[in-house]
Amino acid sequence: MCLTKLRAIFFKGKVVDIKSQLQNLKSGFHKTFWVANVMELFERLAYYGQQIVFMIYMRNDLGFSEAEAGQLSGMFGGLIYLLPILGGTLADKWGFRKAFNVAFTVLGLGYFLIGSVGMSSFSGIYGGFSQYWLMMAFLVFTAFGGSFIKPSVLGTVAVTSTPETKSLGFAIYYWLVNAGAMIGPTIAYFVRDSFGNQFVYVVSSISCFAMLIVNIMMYKEVKSPATEVVESFGKKLENLVVVLANFKFMIFLLIYSLYWIIFWQEFIIVPYYITDYISASAPYEIIQSWSGAGAIILLQIPLNRLTKNIPTSKAILYGFAFSSLIWIIIGIYPSIPTIAAGIVAFAIGEMVQAPRYYEYISEIAPPGQQGLFQGYAFLPIAIARFVGDPLGGWLYQSSKAAGKPELVWFALIGIGVLATILMWLYNKFLAVKEVAK
Repeated sequence: MCLTKLRAIFFKGKVVDIKSQLQNLKSGFHKTFWVANVMELFERLAYYGQQIVFMIYMRNDLGFSEAEAGQLSGMFGGLIYLLPILGGTLADKWGFRKAFNVAFTVLGLGYFLIGSVGMSSFSGIYGGFSQYWLMMAFLVFTAFGGSFIKPSVLGTVAVTSTPETKSLGFAIYYWLVNAGAMIGPTIAYFVRDSFGNQFVYVVSSISCFAMLIVNIMMYKEVKSPATEVVESFGKKLENLVVVLANFKFMIFLLIYSLYWIIFWQEFIIVPYYITDYISASAPYEIIQSWSGAGAIILLQIPLNRLTKNIPTSKAILYGFAFSSLIWIIIGIYPSIPTIAAGIVAFAIGEMVQAPRYYEYISEIAPPGQQGLFQGYAFLPIAIARFVGDPLGGWLYQSSKAAGKPELVWFALIGIGVLATILMWLYNKFLAVKEVAK
């Protein structure tokens, strides 16, 4: 068959012209869309690369206890997901290009400062400071830079796509986030193995500074009527009161925070357990990232097709229940294969419920407030990081000190079961009643 005939293929009985589809893909997005998404890929690569080694770096290189490392991780992660609620206001006011400039400058400096604490060449500079509070200051500073990324990327996707391609645009964004979540830890393993944990932060810093250059040279501001309306900080605080006053929504978010507490233990407890009880030289970064983000990259589309007809509330419940299997699978016989299988199980549950999460928020929001409520969609992750990271560090430290590391699995199984039961109760008594189609 000649190459010209290969331009057309049959799919579900219809002829699809590949060249035409590629042309639609090209014309459906402004060039800035691709620039922003490439920058997001490298920012996520930098973030997840450092996050996977964070707990080991804090303990093995800087001498913090597991509980202290959990506290530091919780502050950093909590602010990363909480500050965008207000950081988005500045991004709207400044314009996304300026917001990206600030974000990548602060992130590049912040990641380098975090890594420098573990470098002998900086010991003379930091010697007179409390290492705990010095690290806390560097983490808070870095989180400030990170607060501009999500509002700027998501805002760019919204204004650089057409109504027909907007859904695809967000799907591309989500796919690239997971690509970064897989590539970043993979790079982190090789850097950590060859040079040390502190140099993972140097790589994250370089990645962010590289994106600063890309932003300055290639990002073009795209104006939209939606971006001309900028809310003040006062309005943001007023909106926060509106959201907090919605009892049903807050209960929903608090239950969801239990779900994300389970997830982030992949970065808190799993690296500790693998290095302490299985193999100190195991590539825990690759185990976590390929099992989690890798599974999502491969299975997201087919799973969406398989579960699209399940009612929203049931899909969320099924996702909770399936994700909870992570610690049951691992707890039966902790090993590299069961840890990988457990992380894959969590990823499957996440793929079932995550797309429906935003759909449900739009259903629970009062008329005319859908956008406002969607703006707080990341709040459960912030709560989970503030609470779950310190909890995970303390649980691991306590169970290890007691000589019974297996206790940590039972505690996490309990959190997963509790989250699933609470979501079932929520669906039964508080959830929006879905109309049969």
